[in-house]
Amino acid sequence: MTQVYPPEDGNGLSMRNLTHLIYALFALGLLSAGFFGIATIAAIVLAYLKRADAAGTVYAKHFDWVINTFWWGLLWMVISALATLIFIGWITGVIVLVWIVYRLIKGWLALLSGQAPAAEY
Repeated sequence: MTQVYPPEDGNGLSMRNLTHLIYALFALGLLSAGFFGIATIAAIVLAYLKRADAAGTVYAKHFDWVINTFWWGLLWMVISALATLIFIGWITGVIVLVWIVYRLIKGWLALLSGQAPAAEY
C-alpha cells in the first residue's frame, strides 16, 4: 500500500524535510558514539513538538517510531549497563545498538518510499 504525502503550504520547513532532519539528528548522535548526543536529544524534542502538527499524516507514525526507538533503546541500554556487573552487559549492549540502528534504517527507508514504518509484532 502506497501512501501519498499530504500537500504542504510551503511556509517554513516542510513536514517531510523535518522528518528527514529528525532521522539525521538521531543518526548523528548514534554514529558519533555519544559525542554529539545532544543531536539525539534534539531529534526527540523535535519529534515531540511536531507530533501534534503531523497528526493524521504518515509523518506522525514516523515521529512515534523515532520516539519509541529512543525510549526502548534507552531502557535496554540502561539494563545492559547494569548487566555489565555480571559480564553479559557488553553482549546485550551490542544487541541493543544493532536493534536501534536497524529501526533507524527501517524508518528512514520507509520515509523515503512514502510509507509509515511497519510495526513489528
